[in-house]
Amino acid sequence: MKELLFEQTGQPLEVLQLKESPIPTPKSHEVLIRVTARNINPSDIMFVRGMYGITPKLPSSAGFEASGVVEKGDEAGKVKTGSRVMFTAIGTWREYLCLPAAMVIPVPDAMPDEVACQAFVNPMTAFAMVEKSGLKKGEWLLITAGASAFGKFAIQLAKAKGIKVAATVRHDSQREVLDKLGVDLVINTETEKIQKLVPEKTDGGVHVIFDAVGGMLGAKALSCLRPKGRMMVFGALALDNMPINSGLLIFKDLKIEGFWLSTWMEEQNDGERAKAFRSVFGFLMNDNSQIDIAGKFKLEDFRDALKAYAEPGRNGKILLIS
Repeated sequence: MKELLFEQTGQPLEVLQLKESPIPTPKSHEVLIRVTARNINPSDIMFVRGMYGITPKLPSSAGFEASGVVEKGDEAGKVKTGSRVMFTAIGTWREYLCLPAAMVIPVPDAMPDEVACQAFVNPMTAFAMVEKSGLKKGEWLLITAGASAFGKFAIQLAKAKGIKVAATVRHDSQREVLDKLGVDLVINTETEKIQKLVPEKTDGGVHVIFDAVGGMLGAKALSCLRPKGRMMVFGALALDNMPINSGLLIFKDLKIEGFWLSTWMEEQNDGERAKAFRSVFGFLMNDNSQIDIAGKFKLEDFRDALKAYAEPGRNGKILLIS
């Protein structure tokens, strides 16, 4: 089988290599999956670079999220051969892998592989953060990197609850995309001052921020919170730590907290997790939901895929398909 491996951490274009390897043999409690579609997330890139919360055991494959077809079911018969499944695992950028039957999620018949392979990390994070934020109808949410896949999912889920949304972009071409999603305020941080514009347009500031960027943009976003506001940090796209204005925290009684989907999932009971999946799948299969795909590439064309992923102003996910 083909798989993308790296023997040292670094820039993906420099360290990833396409290798031929034997198809793995599943244990009795595992299923063998033929992977059909994988998406490229920021966490995948950071993992290859050795900058993610999980340290790779070298040599390692990359990718955390995918969909596929079960080539061999587990011995207990929990997951049948031929079942379409989605899953998260360390190292999905390969043609086959084995996973415990309990770790795969059945894919609804009407959901194509291109959607199923991105149906967990971003939409589930967006759902969980909107729920955890406690935002009510009419309150303001600011999303940094609003045109990202996560941003567009979070916007749609928030707007469905009547939450007002402000979002940042870096390219004017992305403004039109967010306008169509009903975003109430779009700020181009390359040409506009977020710390001035947002408080002016939101009657004194937003109630909650979802920050994917960190660095100086995160610091400027923090100043957009109204008193007793809350910043939920879930990414570090800037690759720089956010300089924090202690005075803002003290005198405006602000809170900053981290969010990681893995931790949130562990904190939910079985019923809560099932409810979350039903909600996310219902959203993804709604004809009115917008799920953008910017390009599809074969595993052997991974270099072209990575270059497309890095394109400024990209609107939509880059997929690796089989």
